[in-house]
Amino acid sequence: MRRTGERAEAVRDSQASVQRSHSRKGLVPCRGEELPGNDYVTSLPKEKQGKRPSALRSASVSNPNFRFVSRFRSPPLTSGRLGFRCGRFLRSLLPVPPRPRMALPIIVKWGGQEYSVTTLSEDDTVLDLKQFLKTLTGVLPERQKLLGLKVKGKPAENDVKLGALKLKPNTKIMMMGTREESLEDVLGPPPDNDDVINDFDIEDEVVEVENREENLLKISRRVKEYKVEILNPPREGKKLLVLDVDYTLFDHRSCAETGVELMRPYLHEFLTSAYEDYDIVIWSATNMKWIEAKMKELGVSTNANYKITFMLDSAAMITVHTPRRGLIDVKPLGVIWGKFSEFYSKKNTIMFDDIGRNFLMNPQNGLKIRPFMKAHLNRDKDKELLKLTQYLKEIAKLDDFLDLNHKYWERYLSKKQGQ
Repeated sequence: MRRTGERAEAVRDSQASVQRSHSRKGLVPCRGEELPGNDYVTSLPKEKQGKRPSALRSASVSNPNFRFVSRFRSPPLTSGRLGFRCGRFLRSLLPVPPRPRMALPIIVKWGGQEYSVTTLSEDDTVLDLKQFLKTLTGVLPERQKLLGLKVKGKPAENDVKLGALKLKPNTKIMMMGTREESLEDVLGPPPDNDDVINDFDIEDEVVEVENREENLLKISRRVKEYKVEILNPPREGKKLLVLDVDYTLFDHRSCAETGVELMRPYLHEFLTSAYEDYDIVIWSATNMKWIEAKMKELGVSTNANYKITFMLDSAAMITVHTPRRGLIDVKPLGVIWGKFSEFYSKKNTIMFDDIGRNFLMNPQNGLKIRPFMKAHLNRDKDKELLKLTQYLKEIAKLDDFLDLNHKYWERYLSKKQGQ
């Protein structure tokens, strides 16, 4: 009995010694599942959590009373630092609940009406918005142009999510586009009007070109395929002024150190006055990069007193065949009317060009301006834009331009000013 008691006391002393040794090495008793012997786990620093430390492996070999406890046999989630780590691990295995859809109400303005869009979220795309607008307006997505939706300064593509546009709730945007049935009406042959034809003294071939089906199909393709970059949104209630560039706004043939020296007199005054009643569009039979360069050089694109709605280049023109002149390139206003039918039409559009054949498809809407050439000699004499400023102001009072004959614009102006 004496030996048995001494042996038990020796075992207790040995266990106490092991506990003191493990305590000095950073080992703490495990309070998890009860296992035979003395079980310990290492109190690990944060950067090593989740990994099996070598200290545990060596301890399990050197000490027969030490057993490594798997993290899957860890203590309850409320038991100390180890429990906290195990709880966090187990929570990471749970499925992440889906993020709730955040509704993004938008107000779209089209055709003089406002449409409220409340069923879309930030996860929907621009194409989803267009598809929804089709159900409201009947305008196909490929016909729609949404103004104000930009990403990094560029128009948003169809695959861009609405959340990436950083829109505020109930943001108002403008849509431009035409229903298919409306497009057919715009591009169809004009109604017969013998009085207008006689007033213009138009050649038979001109009337034939204007009504020829193949030319109307070309216009239809331009409406569908030509991309217009909107610089400033069209304004409701404004008429449309379409301007040529070369020999109309400046002398592009003469030599000068700066473009300002070749600018037509009263250009900025003319545009400032016209902007009060008209949206202004630039259309030149050249490449767009040259149009942009000329407008910048003349100070037109940066002037604070007026704004350019958009610009068209030679790609928007069509080629027509005439019996007497053969193939010629023209500027059909039907391209603009087809793309912006809710704003512009034959009734409220006028076009200035020094080449009459450019409005061969729309003779009633064209005004042939005197060309501005030899700027150094004629700069002090040219008063064309000054007088046309007054003409535009007079006809802006009219609801319909169809009864006007722009060929005799000076006669009309004199008559009005004499009253």
